[in-house]
Amino acid sequence: MSKYISVDLGAESGRVIVATVDDEHLELDEVHRFATGAVQVGDSLYWDVLHLWHQIKLGLRKAATEYGPDIRSLAVDTWGIDCALLDRQGKLVGNPHSHRDPRTTGVMEAALEKVGRWEIYRQSGGIQFMSINTLYQLYSMVLGDDPALELAQTFLMMPDLFNYWLTGERVCEFTDATSTQFYDRCQGGWANSLLQQLGIPAHIFPDVVLPGTQLGALLPVVAEETGLGRLPVVAVASHDTASAVVAVPARADRGNWAWLSSGTWSLLGGISAEPIVTEQALEYNFSSYGGPGGMYLPWKNIMGLWLVQECRRSWEKAGQSFSYGELTDLALRAEPFFAVLDPDDPTFLAPRDMPAAVISYCQRTRQRVPDSHGQVVRIILESLALRYRRTLERLARLQNVRMDALHVVGGGSRNELLCQLTADALGLPVISGPVEATAIGNAVLQAVSVGDLGSLEEARSLVAAACDVVVYDPGDRSGWDEAYERFAAL
Repeated sequence: MSKYISVDLGAESGRVIVATVDDEHLELDEVHRFATGAVQVGDSLYWDVLHLWHQIKLGLRKAATEYGPDIRSLAVDTWGIDCALLDRQGKLVGNPHSHRDPRTTGVMEAALEKVGRWEIYRQSGGIQFMSINTLYQLYSMVLGDDPALELAQTFLMMPDLFNYWLTGERVCEFTDATSTQFYDRCQGGWANSLLQQLGIPAHIFPDVVLPGTQLGALLPVVAEETGLGRLPVVAVASHDTASAVVAVPARADRGNWAWLSSGTWSLLGGISAEPIVTEQALEYNFSSYGGPGGMYLPWKNIMGLWLVQECRRSWEKAGQSFSYGELTDLALRAEPFFAVLDPDDPTFLAPRDMPAAVISYCQRTRQRVPDSHGQVVRIILESLALRYRRTLERLARLQNVRMDALHVVGGGSRNELLCQLTADALGLPVISGPVEATAIGNAVLQAVSVGDLGSLEEARSLVAAACDVVVYDPGDRSGWDEAYERFAAL
C-alpha cells in the first residue's frame, strides 16, 4: 500500500497526516498536530511562519520514523488569501500578515474608487469582494508606502512559501493563486493591467503551476533533517478548500448537490466547467476559484465557526472553560430563534470580545439580548444555517439547477446540531463527512500525480467508496421561514 504525507494547515490548527491509499482502501494516521494561531504585535497581526515551519518538520520526522521508505511523496495545503514576500536572496521580507490584520481597513473601498467594481471582478475572473483579499493586502502596502514592497523580488502564497522551503522552487500553485483576486483565469495569467492600475509591482509574481505538478525532491538539508531522503514534493490543490472538494463523497444517485467546507470559515459552493463571471454573480458576490482537473469552484466565503471559536476563547480568558461539545449541548437546550445575526457582518471579522460583539449586534438591530453562553452559541449556529440557505439559493440560480442535497466536510461536519439545523433550514438532506476532507483530497491528488491512481475521477470514486457519512434529514421546519424573513431583513 502506498503512503503519502499530507501537511494540512488551517487557521486554528495544523496537521501532518500519513494517508495509506490503494485501489479500495483509504486510511489516515495523524502523526502530529499543532496550533497555528496568529500573533499580535502592537497593532499588527502576523503568522508565525518559523514556528509553523518547525512544527511541519517535527511532523515529517515523526512520519519518517514510523513509515520510512513506504512514503511516496508529500504535499502542503493551507488557507487561501495570505502571502509572503522574499527579497533578492530568497529571504523573508518581514513576517507575513494575517488576513485579519486591520491594515486593510478601508483599502478595498479605495481600490474600487480607482478601478471600479466590475473591472476588478472581470480581471480577477470572478472573485468575491472581501476586504481581506490579497489584492487589498498588497494595495495597503502601496498606500502606506511600505518599504517591504520595494525590497520584494518574489511573491508567494502561504503553501508556496513552505514548498519553497522544502524544495527551493519559487512558483505559485493555481488554486491558491486564484484566491488573490488578481489572477485572471480567462486570460491564463496574473492580471497585470489591474496590478499596474493599483501600483503593485508585477515583476514579483512567479510562474503558476497546475495542481498535480511535481516540484522536485526535498532539499538535501531538509531531507537529512527530517529523515525522509530526497522525497518528491507535489503541488496539489494547495488552497485547502480546493483539496477538500476532491474528497466530497458524492454519488450520481443523489442528484444535484452542493458542498460546504465547514471550519473556521464556511465555504459553500458547487462545481462548474467554466468560471461564472456575470453581473448576477457580481451582485451575489460569488467567487469562481480554480480547482483541480480543469474544474472551477463557484463558492462564497461565510464567516463560519470562527464566531464560536472566538466566543470560547473569550470565555476561557474570563476563567470559564468549555469544550466545543459542552457549548453545543448548552446551545441545544437554549431557546430557538431568540435572535438572528448576519455572520458576515464586519463586526465579527476580528473583535476583541466576540460574545460582546454578538450582544452589541443584537442591541443595534433591536432584538432581544442573549443572557447565557448557550443562547449566544444557539444564535450563531442558527444564523449560520440561515446564511447557508440564502447562499445555496443563490448558487442554484447561478448554476440554473435545483439542489437536492448539501455535502458538509471538514471539522464542522462533526457538529451534529449545526448539521441538523442546516438540514431544517434548507429543507434538504445534509450529508456529513469526512472530517479530514482536505487531507484526503491532498493525499489522493498526490496518488494521481505519482501514478498510483489513474485519474481524478478514480480518486473521487475511491473517496466515495471508502468514507463513511452521516445523513441528516430535515426535521421540524416550523419557525424557519419566519426566521429567514428576519434574517433577510438584516
